[in-house]
Amino acid sequence: MMKKAHIIKEIESGSIAEELELMPGDELISVNGSVILDVLDYQFLINDENLTVLIKKQDGEEWELDIEKEYDEDLGIIFEEGLMDEYRSCKNKCIFCFIDQMPPGMRETLYFKDDDARLSFLQGNYITLTNLSEAEVDRIIFYKLAPINISVHTTNEELRCKMLNNRFAGDALKKLQKLKDAGITMNGQIVLCKGWNDGEELEKTMHDLSAYLPEMSSVSVVPVGLTKFRDKLKELEEFTKEDSLTVLEQIHRWQNIFLTHYGTRFIYASDEWYLKADLPIPTEEAYEGYPQLENGVGLIRSLQNEFEDYYNEISGDLRIRNVSIATGILAEPVIRRLSEQIVNKFPNIKIQVYPVINHFFGEQITVAGLLTGSDITEQLKGKDIGENLLLPEVLLKDGETVLLDDVTVSDMENALQTHIRIVQSDGKSFIDSIIV
Repeated sequence: MMKKAHIIKEIESGSIAEELELMPGDELISVNGSVILDVLDYQFLINDENLTVLIKKQDGEEWELDIEKEYDEDLGIIFEEGLMDEYRSCKNKCIFCFIDQMPPGMRETLYFKDDDARLSFLQGNYITLTNLSEAEVDRIIFYKLAPINISVHTTNEELRCKMLNNRFAGDALKKLQKLKDAGITMNGQIVLCKGWNDGEELEKTMHDLSAYLPEMSSVSVVPVGLTKFRDKLKELEEFTKEDSLTVLEQIHRWQNIFLTHYGTRFIYASDEWYLKADLPIPTEEAYEGYPQLENGVGLIRSLQNEFEDYYNEISGDLRIRNVSIATGILAEPVIRRLSEQIVNKFPNIKIQVYPVINHFFGEQITVAGLLTGSDITEQLKGKDIGENLLLPEVLLKDGETVLLDDVTVSDMENALQTHIRIVQSDGKSFIDSIIV
């Protein structure tokens, strides 16, 4: 396989690379005589105090640069390819894959299925282990990459093969033991599908995964997301309120067992289960530092606690504001309660909370992060929006201003004739977006 050229895209201001007069378009050839395969090689090799870096300039001239720096000091180089290599796509055909449930005609990048261990380490993505070779497992161990986030789903090897539609999916679980033996920290995920890996299968999976403690530090259980675009896909059912109560009873029972024997709850239910079951969100203590916050585990508790802390610090007044908040059906009661608290302290602030039905993906999708610009625009047109429309940051990918359906924030502002503020997911930002 031909080595990929590592072309420099940007040089950070004030960096070592700027001092050395490196430029966008230059190519990195090697570090300390070693050829760079990808970003993992690069990050490992530059963590040294003395480097010899070979650069090929755009005119073909090669510069050999001797660098003295702090051990973990970065060079300040941003490459054209974030991984310095091709992204590795998923070879599975999971029955619950959300990408297979998307409508045609969306931008190409939304259809890419990644199952790249490097993205697990760098960005927190979950991998199935089916696309991970033994050599790559050895590389993770050599570089001591952690944490690695793993989509387990079930420890029943035969069932896992069926759920992932990959005959090697069951055998791939053996890599968990190799990672554990090497002391690699892991997080696990179970996407629960009704009639497949719930009930007794969930019992088995939660029991089996305890064997990987303490290296596997946490496991989340999240409900499958089902869109209306499931033609020719396996038939899956939505979890009801009663189903959610059953799942939570199972998880809470195992949490008590793990807490008694291992000093950790280990298994955590995503917030959706509590909202579906109409049960109170657990206390902050129950989340043990929020190990899976990015997976929707404890996000609401974190928001509520941050909200209360900041709310109790500030004094109310008679300032006048008129704002609106758009959110998903599931989170609407929470957002409404927080908004009412703000109005109690700031009586001249008017807040409209609009739950948006997801017509784009289907009404079974009720989370805010999968709302589209078209649904928000169509359902809020003609409504009293006020001076600002507040939208949660989960609607947007980092650094982008376009929603899943290619509608931009600017498009929405023009259609609704209002200013849109993107609100971060913490309690202080929520309050400030309304009162400031």
